[in-house]
Amino acid sequence: MTIVAIDGPAGAGKSTVARRLASDLGWAYLDSGAMYRAVTLVALEEGLPLDDAEALARLAGQLDIDLAADGTLRLGGRDITGLIRGPRVTEAVSRVASVPAVRAVMVSHQRRFAERNAGVVAEGRDIGTVVFPDADLKIYLDADAGERARRRLRQEDEVGEGADEAAVRADIEARDRQDQSREASPLRVADDAWRLDTSGMTLDEVSAAVLKRVRSAVRP
Repeated sequence: MTIVAIDGPAGAGKSTVARRLASDLGWAYLDSGAMYRAVTLVALEEGLPLDDAEALARLAGQLDIDLAADGTLRLGGRDITGLIRGPRVTEAVSRVASVPAVRAVMVSHQRRFAERNAGVVAEGRDIGTVVFPDADLKIYLDADAGERARRRLRQEDEVGEGADEAAVRADIEARDRQDQSREASPLRVADDAWRLDTSGMTLDEVSAAVLKRVRSAVRP
């Protein structure tokens, strides 16, 4: 089993880069954030209080999460790949992901996913520090908050959401603070990670740089 772990804050390009890298290498793609979004989606649908850690932990343990190698996510056979990207889930997912017991369940799911695949590109916020501390290569993608806000705004415009750049930046900065200060698996750079500041780079440029690094550092 060969694992490339990609971490970084919201809007740094992790998902797009990881998905492209997995495709280029012919490996499985593990979107850890999708799992937390799945729990969040069901919690919202069932009206669970997002401050009820015990209820959220029970829910996480009960869900039949099926994440395919191409990133498609199903719950009990229901395809929720698109639903988990909605604004309500995006707004609430940090609160759910901050619950230690929820994270413990999701980490188990993520490790089992990796065990089923010979090569995995995994991305998230604690992939190289907690989930796969012995990953073959750890990458940390970063960018300044303004750059990440503009990227997020372009994504939202593409799906018709529309938003103000200042508001998007404020949301990203708030997410950063929450991710970095949470008690369970806070966002941080692994000591042995290769760090790439993607500010001013296109996603194509970032993807090319990451692929070059992987091919020079990893021998599947």
